[in-house]
Amino acid sequence: MSSPILPIPQAARQARLDALRGAAVVWMAGFHFAFDLNHFGWIRQDFYRDPVWTGQRTVIVSLFLLCAGMGQALALQQGLSWPRFWRRWAQVAGCALAVSLGSWLMYPRSFISFGVLHGMAVMLLVLRLAGPRLSNRWVLVLGAVALLLPCLLAHPWFDSRWTNWLGLVTRKPVTEDYVPLLPWLGVMLWGFALARWLLASRPGVLAGGLPRFLHPLAVLGRWSLSFYMLHQPVLIGLLTLAATMRA
Repeated sequence: MSSPILPIPQAARQARLDALRGAAVVWMAGFHFAFDLNHFGWIRQDFYRDPVWTGQRTVIVSLFLLCAGMGQALALQQGLSWPRFWRRWAQVAGCALAVSLGSWLMYPRSFISFGVLHGMAVMLLVLRLAGPRLSNRWVLVLGAVALLLPCLLAHPWFDSRWTNWLGLVTRKPVTEDYVPLLPWLGVMLWGFALARWLLASRPGVLAGGLPRFLHPLAVLGRWSLSFYMLHQPVLIGLLTLAATMRA
């Protein structure tokens, strides 16, 4: 018997997108749990060079930015006002600052100056301003340009902490998370274009029902920012407690 499909009301048209974001959240939490186990010395893995881990990180970040781009297309279609946008943007930017402070306390030599939330804050502004003015063809072209520019215009001048946020670096900076404007803006632009195309040509893909077993993922996806901010302190606290009891 197939899983029951629950109807999604008009106000919750993003349920399928929320579930996709929720899946990325679960994957991220598992990744960070393994990272924390490595930090405490309970496993030995190279999270900075091993393709098994660097590849997972790339996919996870791509999923988050793809979902963010799709979410912006949905928000614009639903007439999201500038005041509501600024409130949400302020939450993302504020959490980015909190991540920088928290990572500086824990990793003073490799703290996060421009991680995924910092990148999203800048990219959301770019997309909000430029997205409605561009056709989908131009969004796709600019997305491809954003993906290619770091390979074509990398220069040592961009290697400093004050300029590496652009992404045109010749070497990856020493930091615990790094999601610069380029090439990652390209992923968000493609998510924006994908959602706009789906809304125009295949609206049922985003607006359809959701199997009951995926509802927890959708709920998690709707609270992804809160989960992102809380999961690492909780994981680190639990592992610290476990290490104390183990000693």
